[in-house]
Amino acid sequence: MTTGKVRIALDAMGGDHGPEVVLAGAALTLQKHPDTFFLLHGDEAVCAPVLSRYPALKSSSRLIHADVAIKMDDKPSQALRYGRGKSSMWRAIDSVKQGEADVAVSAGNTGALMAMALFCLRTMANIDRPAIAAIWPTIKGESIVLDVGATIGADARQLVDLAIMGSAMAQIMFDIAKPTVGLLNVGVEEMKGVEEVKLAAKILRETEWPGMTYAGFVEGDDIGRGTVDVVVTEGFAGNIALKTAEGTAKQIGTYLKAAMGRTLLSKLGYLLAKSAFAELKERLDPRKVNGGVFLGLDGVVIKSHGGTDATGFSAAVNLGYDMVRHDLMAKIRTSLNESFGQRAKSDGAADPKGEPLA
Repeated sequence: MTTGKVRIALDAMGGDHGPEVVLAGAALTLQKHPDTFFLLHGDEAVCAPVLSRYPALKSSSRLIHADVAIKMDDKPSQALRYGRGKSSMWRAIDSVKQGEADVAVSAGNTGALMAMALFCLRTMANIDRPAIAAIWPTIKGESIVLDVGATIGADARQLVDLAIMGSAMAQIMFDIAKPTVGLLNVGVEEMKGVEEVKLAAKILRETEWPGMTYAGFVEGDDIGRGTVDVVVTEGFAGNIALKTAEGTAKQIGTYLKAAMGRTLLSKLGYLLAKSAFAELKERLDPRKVNGGVFLGLDGVVIKSHGGTDATGFSAAVNLGYDMVRHDLMAKIRTSLNESFGQRAKSDGAADPKGEPLA
């Protein structure tokens, strides 16, 4: 575990609410982790008045002016063109590249953040493209799901890469020597699913991995059950699964609130079970698990939901703090080096048609 101050660069202009939420969230994190120093990148005229409300944060941070704020509806190519080098998002990421910060956190445009992070930091050795990994609450505790929206589609080799990176993160976050890994599919039978998923399953099943235990296919309902420690899928399906889970949590909360206030008897029942409902509300609160880790980059970047509040943004910042404290980059590199030796052997295997893998 690293020692000393954890230096966190924030895109203060990112998200739906900008500095109002970003700085309030940073202040909450500082209360929990006083050994944190923030580099706040944003429009000084906008950020300074908000920062003045948080004296402790002001004394544990440095405000760095940025002329440009990336809009939530900007296309990634457009954001790169006019925001590279001078936007608050770019400068937060560049702080990591320059060694001034240990992690960058932004609630801004996901596509722009990924494009800038990829352009600025590049990927780690042997990784074709990065992924967003989310920590997912389950009946058994927590699991890691990736990719939840970085890139659409994935071939077999890229799915195997996701399994390797996800298991490395699970080793760190959950302190498990060999996390169980499952491939998200439309059924658990080996003959089901698209060809790339079936081929990835064949590679994972037939290779001896030092840092994971392949558990086979899992279905959508297995995610919440906590059937495996790591669920692997490509970004399209992963993002739909994430948004569906968030929407379902809000739906259940709305139903419960309406039901508890419908009659006098239900109101009395609510009062008698108030503590239980409070615990349920806490478990269903998506803000508590806000924050996705950009895995595969040569640096730590955390993506917060754009519409979250201070509590949610603080959760994303706390995740970044934990990634640094647990030496995420060093441990993932070690795990990748061990696992890629095995993957190199599997790359010579034949696919179902008898052709070598690319």
